[in-house]
Amino acid sequence: MEPTLIFDCVPANEKTCAPRQKAPPGSCDSHFHIFGPYDRFPMSASRPYTPPPASIEHYLDMANTLGLDRRVVVQASVYGTDNRVTLDAVARFGRDNARAVVVVDEGVMPDELKRLADEGAVGLRLNVVSGNGTPVEQIESLARRVASLGWHIQLYMKGAVMKDLAPQLARLPVPLVLDHMAGVDAADGPEGAELEAALRLLETGNVWVKISGYRSSKPPYDNLAPIARRFVEVAPERCVWGTDWPHTQFQTQAEMTDGGMLLDWLFDWVPDAATREKILVTNPAALYRF
Repeated sequence: MEPTLIFDCVPANEKTCAPRQKAPPGSCDSHFHIFGPYDRFPMSASRPYTPPPASIEHYLDMANTLGLDRRVVVQASVYGTDNRVTLDAVARFGRDNARAVVVVDEGVMPDELKRLADEGAVGLRLNVVSGNGTPVEQIESLARRVASLGWHIQLYMKGAVMKDLAPQLARLPVPLVLDHMAGVDAADGPEGAELEAALRLLETGNVWVKISGYRSSKPPYDNLAPIARRFVEVAPERCVWGTDWPHTQFQTQAEMTDGGMLLDWLFDWVPDAATREKILVTNPAALYRF
């Protein structure tokens, strides 16, 4: 069921804190959003929350602070299936270093899919948590339709739902990317049933995971490290990382997270430089076809 309450979010920090160490050259931010300007790109009336504008200039200031050279703009739930803001951002960033993950439903026509691909789309997102998008029941039919384009399916759902759908997900004819640490609840610990189900999916060889996962936990987020390390241990060649900027759905500035802190977490989770290079550079280059 889609949320019925539209709540307001606070903006991302005006200036991002510098990380202890910048990301290596060629690093990719595999997950972030652009919002507005709203006179050009109005939000959906059925959106679950209202974010402040988050501009390309603001994003680039954050990305440059972290040393991120490549970027994947992810269609946010507040825009439904209207992908104009996401594709406009890809065009402005430049196709050499930017890609898009878009949202469509079964009504999309083949020529529209081709147009989206021509404009930089490489995957479809299904957001079961926030709603206002594609029903998860359409995942198999959409996967069949985009397989010839070489796209993947990016799925954001809670870990309990993912666990129940795991057999179906394992059969998809396209790569599957599990969003936000597969939605597992970090409070269940590194041996939890949801995490074990996600790891079994990764072991199929056709599933990836975004280990940007503060949404799987709560402050002070000290239970995230064991979860991230298990993902990296099982499939270091199919982990990617993203900032999730501008960190939507925080309602007070005191709650707001920061990109520098998130990159520091990754360096703590993955102390081996060669493995970090895979997660930040090599893996996203393969998945997003840079």
